Amino acid sequence: MPVFQFVETHSITIPASPARIYEAVCSVTARDIRLFRTLTWLRRFGRSGPESILNAPPDVPLVDVAVRTMFILLADERPRELVFGAVVVSPRGARNAAKLTASQFKALAEPGYAKAAMNFLIEAGTDGCTLSTETRIWATDESARRRFGMYWRVIYPGSALIRRMWLRAIRKRAMGFTHV
Repeated sequence: MPVFQFVETHSITIPASPARIYEAVCSVTARDIRLFRTLTWLRRFGRSGPESILNAPPDVPLVDVAVRTMFILLADERPRELVFGAVVVSPRGARNAAKLTASQFKALAEPGYAKAAMNFLIEAGTDGCTLSTETRIWATDESARRRFGMYWRVIYPGSALIRRMWLRAIRKRAMGFTHV
């Protein structure tokens, strides 16, 4: 998403190969991430509900939960990058955004929407790799930008904490593998 109004970026260095880190990105579960289930429980105001990234089973890889529920796989450039997208604001009565294809998601520009793209990017270095995650949000109009902006101010601290703990869980899992 080259144009965006909101962004969140975090990174960590991992002394492992890109393939090992990529495997860890794809296998980390909610249980692996410290406080994940507590923070997502708070974010859903203690309500249960269907499986989603905010209500993930403890031992299922979060990447799998994401693409099974509200996220769309936008790019998989193994072992370098994974990119997901989700519609995070939509007009009342809008079509089910989770059912969009990647090309429909990319083309969505109708008023009233805000789209989020999130990635995990692995860049090789001399002492291992840098794993970064970035979320970019683009609202299609001013009303959607204001609606998302209010939500962002409330959830950003918890989102940033989850993202940093997610990176640590990936590092721990990557360093625990027995193959390079």
